[in-house]
Amino acid sequence: MHRFLRPLAAPAALAAPAALAALAALGVLAAPLAAQTWPTQPVKFIVSQSAGGSIDIAARLIGQKLGDALGKQVVIDNRAGANGMIAGEAAARALPDGYTFLMTSPSTLTINQHVYKKVPYDALRDFTPVTQTTSIVFALVVNAASPYRNVAELVAAAKARPDAIRYASAGTGNQSHLAAEIFAGAIGAQMLHVAYKGEAPAITDLVGGQVDMIFGTAPALLGQVKAGKLRALAVGQPRRASAAPDVPSIAEAGYPQVLVTGWTGLVAPTGTPVPVIRRLHDEVVKVLAMPDVRETLAKAGAEPVGSTPEQFGEFIRSETQKWAAAVKRAGIMPE
Repeated sequence: MHRFLRPLAAPAALAAPAALAALAALGVLAAPLAAQTWPTQPVKFIVSQSAGGSIDIAARLIGQKLGDALGKQVVIDNRAGANGMIAGEAAARALPDGYTFLMTSPSTLTINQHVYKKVPYDALRDFTPVTQTTSIVFALVVNAASPYRNVAELVAAAKARPDAIRYASAGTGNQSHLAAEIFAGAIGAQMLHVAYKGEAPAITDLVGGQVDMIFGTAPALLGQVKAGKLRALAVGQPRRASAAPDVPSIAEAGYPQVLVTGWTGLVAPTGTPVPVIRRLHDEVVKVLAMPDVRETLAKAGAEPVGSTPEQFGEFIRSETQKWAAAVKRAGIMPE
């Protein structure tokens, strides 16, 4: 069994071979039964972000369709703050009864352990992967009234005056923080970091002109871009994004080394029955395959994934190694 998928706890041993055989037969019947009868009550998705952020957008879209399929409501419980650690701790401490799951992003599962000395959970020990739900486009965005109309103008201003450009992030060590630091390193300029408790409040202040830019997730930003309140200068990938075909890629802007994409994923507290995890995985994959869901995600700058629990577990391990290197490059010391 995959290292991230913990087996169900074995019942106490029985002495008689006949009893063991009977127990084994019951086990064969119980596993499918657990998946068939689940859920008997509402299911909770703890979301490591405030309402309106990219994780929340994915959680609410998937949760609504999932609730219809399961016949039980999927409740969205937003626990923003501490770079996802508040949500992570709540999920890690939840009963592994199949009714509480965590919808989160790279920070909670793969970055925090490299940024903070004390993380109130162990991402590999305390969670069992269900599926990677989306892959997310990142965008470099400024206020619509900003004098910077392209990446070159922003770079020129950043180089001319150290710390003149104030960039927002969803929190210290968050992917939006690391993305901007990678960008600053690539252009050879020093910018001023302004950390927020989540992506939504950071975007609010960018719209209000309190900060100059953010390198954040497209699902949370493109609505404001389309509304004319923000201006997208580039997307953090080699090619243009289908959700914003008029926005140049960061490679087109002359910085092919600044490649940043995000993702969302669903995990369960370790000890959650495997049949329930498998059933939830299968139902979420069906939701992600729905044409209207795919269209909504694509317009927002996200692509559905729907990987297996095993694949998502391997992906988490590779992402953990990648962001450890990024934190080191950014010179962030654990706090």
